Amino acid sequence: MLQELKAVEEKYNQITALLSDPNISSNPQKIKDLARERAELEPLVKKYEEYKKVLKELDESRALLNEPQVDQELKDLAEKELIRLKELKEELEKELKRMLLPKDPNDEKNVILEIRAGAGGDEASLFAQDLLRMYTRYAEHKGWKWELMDASYSPIGGIKEAILNIQGKKVYSFLKYESGVHRVQRVPKTEASGRIHTSTATVAVLPEAEEIDLKIDPKDLKIEAFGASGPGGQNVNRNYTAIRITHKPSGLVVSCQDEKSQHRNKEKALKILRTRLLDMARQEQQSKISQDRRKQVGTGERSEKIRTYNFPQSRVTDHRLNENFYNIDGILDGELDELIEKLIVYFQTKALEEDRNPNSVNQAIEL
Repeated sequence: MLQELKAVEEKYNQITALLSDPNISSNPQKIKDLARERAELEPLVKKYEEYKKVLKELDESRALLNEPQVDQELKDLAEKELIRLKELKEELEKELKRMLLPKDPNDEKNVILEIRAGAGGDEASLFAQDLLRMYTRYAEHKGWKWELMDASYSPIGGIKEAILNIQGKKVYSFLKYESGVHRVQRVPKTEASGRIHTSTATVAVLPEAEEIDLKIDPKDLKIEAFGASGPGGQNVNRNYTAIRITHKPSGLVVSCQDEKSQHRNKEKALKILRTRLLDMARQEQQSKISQDRRKQVGTGERSEKIRTYNFPQSRVTDHRLNENFYNIDGILDGELDELIEKLIVYFQTKALEEDRNPNSVNQAIEL
């Protein structure tokens, strides 16, 4: 670990020197690239500097304890300080190891977020609508841009399915652990007897695919235009502006009717299709990894129940963290920072444990 940290520090210092080089100042793009790279390395370098300072203080405390002329009172203080510094050293080592973990190549990407009503009928569609609002509010809190790509509605105004495009800084790195089954326990608005029901909705978070990620042969596409419809299924547009695209090799079908322009609906549908195809390729490669290793690192598969929203107790339980959060109204209003930060640390810790396991299979997934 120390060798890696020294290499990162050297690279950081080299970039810092280059940024003050007069020969570089005439190249704005080069300066921009170097500044971005330096900014990415800076948190790790600062943490390493903190770690080196603690190591130095540890050496000084040990030297003080071994000094025969120092009185007992000062030695007692040095022993207490030594205990504190050792604990701090261990914490910093854990943080540094987490920071040195290989970055997910998709972390910088925007996402396509898909929400679908699950078990529970109309109540499930209302819960899916709550989740849609939760994620759009969270995006607004983070300063991200979001766009509703497509949606289909239940007769009572809930959402059967919604597809969001969320754009911003490192969107996927924050939202990637939201994929899975979300469960709600509450008295439905549609239930007159006041009994608590359990309903579900599924969330899929996919890194947005770009042209360079995946090439689609136009010959493999069947593109159809049809009339758009609104909530309840009523026809709202007699013009054929809605688009349905079928990818013949995979059988994937994507529809988009949110825009009044056929061209814009086609653009959106292609973006969704490309992202789903890339996700299929990624899942196919992940399935080749041994079952044992996938259990060790956690799969995040969408079939797994990840979270329960219990309204009677105002409690949200994340089943991966095995932790309760008593702020259900705030969470559903997009206050997800605490929960997501804990998930990031949790999965980073699992990755470190897997990395330390000598029986693990270290396989890189390349797309």
